[in-house]
This record gives sequence, C-alpha cells and structure tokens, in this order.
Amino acid sequence: MKIYTKTGDKGETGLIGGKRTLKSNPRIVAYGAVDELNSSVGVVIAFLRSNGSTEDQNRRNLFSDLIEVLVRIQNDLFIVGSDMADPSYPEESKYDTPRVLSKMASELEPIIDSFESELSPINFFILPGGGIESSLLHLSRSIARRAEVAVVILSQSESINPEIIVYLNRLSDLLFVAARVANKRIGSIDIAWHGQ
Repeated sequence: MKIYTKTGDKGETGLIGGKRTLKSNPRIVAYGAVDELNSSVGVVIAFLRSNGSTEDQNRRNLFSDLIEVLVRIQNDLFIVGSDMADPSYPEESKYDTPRVLSKMASELEPIIDSFESELSPINFFILPGGGIESSLLHLSRSIARRAEVAVVILSQSESINPEIIVYLNRLSDLLFVAARVANKRIGSIDIAWHGQ
C-alpha cells in the first residue's frame, strides 16, 4: 500500500467514522498539536538513549526511569490523538476507539511526586534551559501547553472527552518537573528569570 493516497490534496482529511473535514478544522489542529507533542517526546527519548560511547551509556543509566516514563507517555498520547480523531464522543464509538481515562492523568501524579522529591523547592520563575536534556523537555512542555490550548478551543464548539484536557495539563506539569530533574542529574542549575 502506498503512503500517499491523494485524498488530502484539496485540504481535507478523514476522521474516524469516515467524515471528511478541512485540515484547518480545530479538531485537526488540536490532534495535530498532540502529534507534534508526541514527536517532540520521541526526540527527547532518542537523545536520552543516544548510543555508542561510554558517556552515552552513562546517560542512559542516569535517565532510565525518565525514558521509561516518556515511552509510556508516547503511548498515552497516541490514545489522546485517537480519542480526538473520533468525533462520536460522548456516544460510544462504533470503532473501538480508545478513550482517555481519568486514571491516565492520576497515574502521572505519583511520578511527578517522585521526581519532585529529588528537587529543592523553588520560589522563582525559571528560564527553559540548562542542559540539552532539560531544554528538550521544556520544549515538549511548551508544546503540551499549546496542545492543551488547542483542545480547549475545540471544546468550546464541539464535544470532546474532558479527560483529554486534564491529561495534557498534568503532562505539562510532569514535563516541567522532569526538565528540572534532568538539570539536577547532570549537575546543571535551573536558570532563574531576572525581571526588568
């Protein structure tokens, strides 16, 4: 089967269930942002898993728990995208579309707590950065925030699973804490924002 179908050549795409819609539809924009988020998480995983040298092996060992969490998040984000691609919500899907469940967000909370236990509290805003690991995680966090905004915009005009918003909100919290943990583990510091 060829990857190009030419069915989208006029700016339309298909949703689960067969309905055609413009690629500018807020639903497509929202799950496109989720897809971008998933791709950015993939970049973080690839960087943390870099292979070849002893230094790379040490980095993999240093971040093995984080890599495991991020792989799980990628799988969760695939569910988020599928849920959004099926506009039948709140009706039961005829297509066995996986839906985001409340436990998906609540399962992130003990991970956040565990990562936070490694950190000193902060009472200042931090700039995204430090090490490359942290910078990539902050990039994913900002994409998560944008995806969340796109989903909220969609929810103002169409019915969506509200658990999607909760999950994306909790995920951005996790990515923020993970970025700080990455800095701490490599011996870098969080960069404080200094206002005017």
